[in-house]
Amino acid sequence: MPLAAGHDAAVVVFSGGQDSTTCLVWALTRYRRVEAVTFDYQQRHEAEIACARRIAAKLGVPHHVFDMRLLNQLAPSALTRPDIPVTQAEGGLPSTFVDGRNLIFLSFAAVFAKQIGARRIVTGVCQTDFSGYPDCRDVFIKSLNVTLNLAMDYEFVIETPLMWLDKKETWALADELGCFDLVRDETLTCYHGIIGQGCGECPACRLRRRGYEAYLAEKQAHAQPAQRRDDG
Repeated sequence: MPLAAGHDAAVVVFSGGQDSTTCLVWALTRYRRVEAVTFDYQQRHEAEIACARRIAAKLGVPHHVFDMRLLNQLAPSALTRPDIPVTQAEGGLPSTFVDGRNLIFLSFAAVFAKQIGARRIVTGVCQTDFSGYPDCRDVFIKSLNVTLNLAMDYEFVIETPLMWLDKKETWALADELGCFDLVRDETLTCYHGIIGQGCGECPACRLRRRGYEAYLAEKQAHAQPAQRRDDG
């Protein structure tokens, strides 16, 4: 059955990182029309926006950068202030948490989606590896989805393809989608602004690296029995 009008078009909240790049490719396999939105909130590294531009261009996806610098003034964090160190207090939120970021980004993505007649919004939030961010939880996304529909009297569906995947499974999905090398070599996850595998030391890089190594180990383990059968 064909999708109803507007449900064949998707807006992807896109940062140029591992998760959002995987989601962008995921959306391209499912929707006839896909556009990406990136938010400039004077984040820690301008390279993030440049990275998003390059990847969107490589994939042939229309890309829009929206000015959200007010968020930088309202919500100081390690992602909006280079002088704030990246830390994780016991039992508290990481210093990289930006109050209201996903609430604001998804709300503005929805406003844009309605203007272009799209009803699907795709975001790479994940409750399995969510670093303690409350606005990455499934309950928040479902709540916001209802609120957006009511606020604009328009039927949105917020898609979260990574919600229940850990980083190993996210790497597996990228491989399945055919974008493994793109994600590995050209995305920006590192809190120090290093593209690809990053610095290897910050929390984002460690999480990414653990998932990457776990996926490669699992893939190799599955390949070995097949290799032995071929040799036999």
